[in-house]
Amino acid sequence: MLNTEKAYPTVGVKDMAAARKFYEGPLGLREVANEGADFIAYRTNGSRLLVYKSAFAGTNEATAVTWIVADVEKAVKELKAHGVAFEHYDMPGMKLEGDVHVGGNVKVAWFKDPDGNIHSVAEE
Repeated sequence: MLNTEKAYPTVGVKDMAAARKFYEGPLGLREVANEGADFIAYRTNGSRLLVYKSAFAGTNEATAVTWIVADVEKAVKELKAHGVAFEHYDMPGMKLEGDVHVGGNVKVAWFKDPDGNIHSVAEE
């Protein structure tokens, strides 16, 4: 039923001002809709990322959003230049090369937004 419909990642945040600074600054996203102080939609290459105010922000310990990029190392370098810090995890079958986890054909790097929501950049 939903296989032909759009799906948008949705991220809860506690501090909308800090979220706006992070998503529009280091991530370079542009707002396409704003419903007052509690909701912002950002355009992300044909889809949207919805950011909304939530008391439960940052409580998910799993990846909330994965950004597919052509070159993970380049994306990590650019994000670090904008002050983004990367997370390092002990992942079975993967080795850490700088800030990039590598396993077979998979390359992925994780980072958090100001509320602790986990994001990643990965090569498809």
